[in-house]
Amino acid sequence: MSSITLDARAPAARPASSIKALDDKAMLRAAAELTRDLIAPKPHVYWADMVGSALLGYAALVAAVTLSGGWAVAAGVVAVLALYRAMSFIHEVSHMKHVGGMRGFRQGWDALVGVPMLIPSFMYEGVHTLHHAKTRYGTVEDPEYLPLALMKPWTLPAFILISALAPVGLLIRYGVLAPLSLFVPSLRKAVVERYSALAINPQFRRRAPDGEAKRYWTRVEAAASVWAIVLIVTTVSGVIPVRAFLIGFGIASAVAVLNQVRTLVAHLWENDGEPMSVTAQYLDSVNVPPPTLLPALWAPVGLRYHALHHLLPGLPYHALGEAHRRLSGALDGESPFHKASYTGLPYLAAKIGRSTLGRR
Repeated sequence: MSSITLDARAPAARPASSIKALDDKAMLRAAAELTRDLIAPKPHVYWADMVGSALLGYAALVAAVTLSGGWAVAAGVVAVLALYRAMSFIHEVSHMKHVGGMRGFRQGWDALVGVPMLIPSFMYEGVHTLHHAKTRYGTVEDPEYLPLALMKPWTLPAFILISALAPVGLLIRYGVLAPLSLFVPSLRKAVVERYSALAINPQFRRRAPDGEAKRYWTRVEAAASVWAIVLIVTTVSGVIPVRAFLIGFGIASAVAVLNQVRTLVAHLWENDGEPMSVTAQYLDSVNVPPPTLLPALWAPVGLRYHALHHLLPGLPYHALGEAHRRLSGALDGESPFHKASYTGLPYLAAKIGRSTLGRR
């Protein structure tokens, strides 16, 4: 859920893991059959988790601004983790059917999180699902894929550090470019195509929405633009103290960096651009299941089961843990299902780092 521009592939032979492997039918069949009863989302879980995380995050943000010393630092850490969790629900919204018990969740998330944090849902809806398309994953048409393991070593720290500037980019996009684009058609085209998607592939260009999607986009973008302009004007005029603004910016920047670190280890990033089977896509993705505890903080809202999510993209986040337990017990040790599980972030980051160092 971040946007950077990197293009520094090192010439190298295609790794074995990126070959178009055949699908493991036993794993795919078990995944479908053993999780049918888990497919329905639980609205009370979604609402309680999202609203609770957002309110805790905002309360901690206020505390970080008003307190000093160690208490301010502690409040800032809580704000980062809580707001990161609340913002991660954009991933669930992008997969959500906005009907039945989940009707209104997108609007609620946008009002409480998307607009205030300047990442409205339209920046992921219609974008993230392309990442799950069987013929697009890992190709140049995938908005969320870069062959990071095949690129120059300097791209990894750049990938992380650039994300720290995301709050500035969002403030400019909504507070400056969006209103100006109303009067400059060519700018509007660029804003829609290049600055309206949480993507990491610099070649990706999104299509303009139409119908109800366009009407919702317009309303939410207008709200985000008004909020961004208010933030800019009140800070410049001194209504919001510079210290408070900088603390808020620092927390938002830390959230973006944390998410970028998670993105770095969400896949092995070894595909060179060719289409992959579902099984190959699964094996290029990462699960970090229990008993490891820290992934609950740096990969919240089901993101610790990223490979499983690629296997079952329609499964709600609160069901992924149970689905993983069922499949782990049902599939034998030779199944590729077990080969996508890793011990934690340090190992995964080191693995990708070693891949890039080997291609200098």
